[in-house]
Amino acid sequence: QLLNHYFSLGFDSAKEAASILRAGGVIAVPTDTIYGVAALAQHSDAVLRLFQLKRRDAGKPVAICVHDVADISLWAEVSIPETLLRQLFPGPVTAVFCRTPRLNPALNPLTNLVGVRVPDSDFIRETAKRCGGPLALTSANVSSEMSTLTVKEFQSLWPHLNAVFDGGDLSVSGFHREGSTVIDFSLPGCFRILREGCVPHQCRKLLQEFHLKEVQQL
Repeated sequence: QLLNHYFSLGFDSAKEAASILRAGGVIAVPTDTIYGVAALAQHSDAVLRLFQLKRRDAGKPVAICVHDVADISLWAEVSIPETLLRQLFPGPVTAVFCRTPRLNPALNPLTNLVGVRVPDSDFIRETAKRCGGPLALTSANVSSEMSTLTVKEFQSLWPHLNAVFDGGDLSVSGFHREGSTVIDFSLPGCFRILREGCVPHQCRKLLQEFHLKEVQQL
Protein backbone atom coordinates (compact mmCIF):
# COMPACT_ATOMS: atom_id res chain seq x y z
CA GLN A 1 0.00 0.00 0.00
CA LEU A 2 1.46 3.34 -1.06
CA LEU A 3 1.42 6.26 1.33
CA ASN A 4 0.36 9.35 -0.60
CA HIS A 5 1.56 12.71 0.62
CA TYR A 6 1.03 16.15 -0.86
CA PHE A 7 3.52 18.95 -0.17
CA SER A 8 3.76 22.56 -1.19
CA LEU A 9 7.39 23.52 -1.66
CA GLY A 10 8.77 24.91 1.58
CA PHE A 11 11.82 25.05 3.82
CA ASP A 12 12.03 21.31 4.55
CA SER A 13 10.78 20.03 1.18
CA ALA A 14 14.14 18.68 -0.04
CA LYS A 15 14.73 16.90 3.27
CA GLU A 16 11.28 15.28 3.07
CA ALA A 17 11.72 14.35 -0.60
CA ALA A 18 15.13 12.77 0.02
CA SER A 19 13.76 10.76 2.94
CA ILE A 20 11.00 9.29 0.74
CA LEU A 21 13.42 8.57 -2.12
CA ARG A 22 15.97 6.86 0.13
CA ALA A 23 13.17 4.56 1.32
CA GLY A 24 12.58 3.47 -2.29
CA GLY A 25 9.74 5.88 -3.03
CA VAL A 26 8.72 7.48 -6.31
CA ILE A 27 7.74 11.15 -6.16
CA ALA A 28 6.52 13.94 -8.43
CA VAL A 29 8.63 17.10 -8.51
CA PRO A 30 8.67 20.46 -10.29
CA THR A 31 11.74 20.98 -12.49
CA ASP A 32 13.02 24.04 -14.32
CA THR A 33 10.85 23.09 -17.32
CA ILE A 34 7.95 20.68 -16.64
CA TYR A 35 6.83 18.37 -13.82
CA GLY A 36 8.83 15.18 -13.41
CA VAL A 37 8.71 11.92 -11.52
CA ALA A 38 11.83 10.84 -9.68
CA ALA A 39 13.29 7.78 -7.98
CA LEU A 40 16.77 6.89 -6.74
CA ALA A 41 18.72 5.83 -9.82
CA GLN A 42 20.74 3.30 -7.79
CA HIS A 43 17.60 1.67 -6.29
CA SER A 44 16.52 -1.00 -8.80
CA ASP A 45 13.04 -1.62 -7.35
CA ALA A 46 12.26 2.10 -7.38
CA VAL A 47 13.46 2.38 -10.99
CA LEU A 48 11.18 -0.50 -11.97
CA ARG A 49 8.23 1.25 -10.33
CA LEU A 50 9.09 4.44 -12.19
CA PHE A 51 8.89 2.61 -15.53
CA GLN A 52 5.68 0.85 -14.53
CA LEU A 53 3.80 3.98 -13.54
CA LYS A 54 4.91 5.71 -16.75
CA ARG A 55 3.87 2.61 -18.72
CA ARG A 56 7.20 3.15 -20.38
CA ASP A 57 9.02 0.72 -22.64
CA ALA A 58 12.28 -0.31 -20.94
CA GLY A 59 14.02 0.49 -24.23
CA LYS A 60 13.20 4.21 -23.75
CA PRO A 61 15.84 5.51 -21.34
CA VAL A 62 15.30 7.97 -18.49
CA ALA A 63 17.77 10.68 -17.51
CA ILE A 64 19.59 11.08 -14.23
CA CYS A 65 19.73 14.27 -12.21
CA VAL A 66 22.70 15.23 -10.05
CA HIS A 67 23.38 18.00 -7.54
CA ASP A 68 26.31 19.68 -9.28
CA VAL A 69 28.46 19.59 -12.40
CA ALA A 70 31.26 18.07 -10.28
CA ASP A 71 29.09 14.95 -9.76
CA ILE A 72 28.57 14.21 -13.46
CA SER A 73 31.88 12.39 -13.99
CA LEU A 74 30.95 9.79 -11.35
CA TRP A 75 28.14 8.52 -13.56
CA ALA A 76 29.13 9.56 -17.10
CA GLU A 77 32.27 9.70 -19.23
CA VAL A 78 32.40 13.45 -19.76
CA SER A 79 33.77 14.28 -23.22
CA ILE A 80 33.48 18.10 -23.17
CA PRO A 81 35.36 20.76 -21.17
CA GLU A 82 34.15 21.54 -17.66
CA THR A 83 33.95 25.21 -18.62
CA LEU A 84 31.32 24.27 -21.22
CA LEU A 85 29.46 22.05 -18.76
CA ARG A 86 29.27 24.95 -16.31
CA GLN A 87 27.74 27.17 -19.01
CA LEU A 88 25.12 24.53 -19.85
CA PHE A 89 24.31 23.75 -16.21
CA PRO A 90 22.36 24.41 -14.12
CA GLY A 91 19.78 24.76 -16.85
CA PRO A 92 17.08 23.16 -19.02
CA VAL A 93 19.49 20.82 -20.83
CA THR A 94 20.06 17.05 -20.83
CA ALA A 95 23.62 16.09 -21.82
CA VAL A 96 24.07 12.54 -23.12
CA PHE A 97 27.39 10.75 -22.50
CA CYS A 98 28.65 7.18 -22.23
CA ARG A 99 27.77 5.84 -18.78
CA THR A 100 30.30 4.67 -16.20
CA PRO A 101 30.17 1.20 -14.58
CA ARG A 102 29.19 2.85 -11.28
CA LEU A 103 25.69 3.63 -12.61
CA ASN A 104 23.04 1.04 -11.74
CA PRO A 105 22.97 -1.53 -14.61
CA ALA A 106 19.20 -1.92 -14.06
CA LEU A 107 18.74 1.70 -15.16
CA ASN A 108 18.41 1.85 -18.97
CA PRO A 109 19.90 -1.64 -19.45
CA LEU A 110 19.66 -1.53 -23.25
CA THR A 111 22.06 1.38 -23.79
CA ASN A 112 25.59 2.33 -22.80
CA LEU A 113 24.59 6.01 -22.79
CA VAL A 114 23.00 8.15 -20.10
CA GLY A 115 21.37 11.56 -20.18
CA VAL A 116 22.39 13.84 -17.32
CA ARG A 117 20.57 16.87 -15.89
CA VAL A 118 21.56 19.54 -13.40
CA PRO A 119 18.26 21.45 -13.31
CA ASP A 120 18.04 25.13 -12.47
CA SER A 121 16.00 24.18 -9.40
CA ASP A 122 17.38 24.53 -5.88
CA PHE A 123 14.78 22.04 -4.61
CA ILE A 124 15.78 19.19 -6.95
CA ARG A 125 19.50 19.80 -6.64
CA GLU A 126 19.27 19.88 -2.83
CA THR A 127 17.17 16.69 -2.91
CA ALA A 128 19.84 14.92 -5.01
CA LYS A 129 22.55 16.18 -2.65
CA ARG A 130 20.70 14.83 0.39
CA CYS A 131 20.19 11.47 -1.37
CA GLY A 132 23.93 11.16 -1.96
CA GLY A 133 23.43 9.88 -5.50
CA PRO A 134 21.66 10.54 -8.78
CA LEU A 135 17.90 10.68 -9.22
CA ALA A 136 16.26 8.88 -12.14
CA LEU A 137 14.10 11.65 -13.60
CA THR A 138 11.45 11.56 -16.32
CA SER A 139 8.38 13.62 -17.21
CA ALA A 140 5.26 13.37 -15.02
CA ASN A 141 2.92 11.87 -17.58
CA VAL A 142 2.10 8.52 -19.10
CA SER A 143 4.52 7.86 -21.99
CA SER A 144 3.54 9.59 -25.25
CA GLU A 145 1.02 11.86 -23.48
CA MET A 146 1.38 15.63 -23.06
CA SER A 147 3.98 16.92 -20.61
CA THR A 148 2.58 18.65 -17.53
CA LEU A 149 2.88 22.14 -16.04
CA THR A 150 0.63 21.75 -12.96
CA VAL A 151 0.14 18.87 -10.54
CA LYS A 152 -3.54 18.60 -11.53
CA GLU A 153 -2.51 17.68 -15.09
CA PHE A 154 -1.03 14.36 -13.93
CA GLN A 155 -3.69 13.55 -11.33
CA SER A 156 -4.10 10.06 -12.82
CA LEU A 157 -0.58 9.23 -11.56
CA TRP A 158 -1.16 10.39 -7.97
CA PRO A 159 -2.33 7.01 -6.63
CA HIS A 160 0.94 5.44 -7.83
CA LEU A 161 3.22 8.05 -6.23
CA ASN A 162 4.54 8.20 -2.68
CA ALA A 163 4.44 12.00 -2.71
CA VAL A 164 3.58 14.97 -4.89
CA PHE A 165 5.62 18.16 -4.42
CA ASP A 166 3.68 21.12 -5.78
CA GLY A 167 5.75 23.96 -7.19
CA GLY A 168 2.76 25.78 -8.66
CA ASP A 169 2.08 26.51 -12.32
CA LEU A 170 5.35 26.11 -14.23
CA SER A 171 4.06 27.91 -17.33
CA VAL A 172 5.33 31.13 -15.74
CA SER A 173 8.82 29.93 -16.73
CA GLY A 174 7.87 30.69 -20.34
CA PHE A 175 9.18 27.34 -21.56
CA HIS A 176 5.68 25.91 -22.03
CA ARG A 177 5.82 22.14 -22.58
CA GLU A 178 8.96 21.55 -24.61
CA GLY A 179 11.05 20.08 -21.81
CA SER A 180 14.83 20.17 -21.74
CA THR A 181 17.02 20.36 -24.83
CA VAL A 182 18.67 16.92 -25.21
CA ILE A 183 22.21 16.90 -26.65
CA ASP A 184 24.30 13.81 -27.42
CA PHE A 185 28.03 14.36 -26.72
CA SER A 186 29.02 10.69 -26.89
CA LEU A 187 31.33 11.25 -29.88
CA PRO A 188 34.20 13.56 -28.83
CA GLY A 189 34.35 16.83 -30.74
CA CYS A 190 30.77 16.49 -31.99
CA PHE A 191 27.24 17.03 -30.81
CA ARG A 192 23.79 15.98 -31.97
CA ILE A 193 20.56 17.55 -30.75
CA LEU A 194 18.21 14.65 -30.03
CA ARG A 195 15.33 16.86 -28.87
CA GLU A 196 15.06 20.56 -29.59
CA GLY A 197 13.40 21.29 -26.25
CA CYS A 198 13.26 24.82 -24.93
CA VAL A 199 16.76 26.28 -25.57
CA PRO A 200 18.10 24.77 -28.84
CA HIS A 201 19.31 28.04 -30.36
CA GLN A 202 21.22 29.13 -27.26
CA CYS A 203 22.82 25.66 -27.05
CA ARG A 204 23.87 25.57 -30.71
CA LYS A 205 25.47 29.01 -30.41
CA LEU A 206 27.37 28.04 -27.26
CA LEU A 207 28.57 24.69 -28.64
CA GLN A 208 29.80 26.30 -31.84
CA GLU A 209 31.76 28.82 -29.75
CA PHE A 210 33.51 25.78 -28.24
CA HIS A 211 34.24 24.52 -31.80
CA LEU A 212 32.06 21.44 -31.53
CA LYS A 213 30.67 20.15 -34.81
CA GLU A 214 26.96 19.46 -35.16
CA VAL A 215 26.20 16.11 -36.81
CA GLN A 216 22.93 14.38 -37.69
CA GLN A 217 24.07 10.94 -36.56
CA LEU A 218 26.57 9.70 -33.98
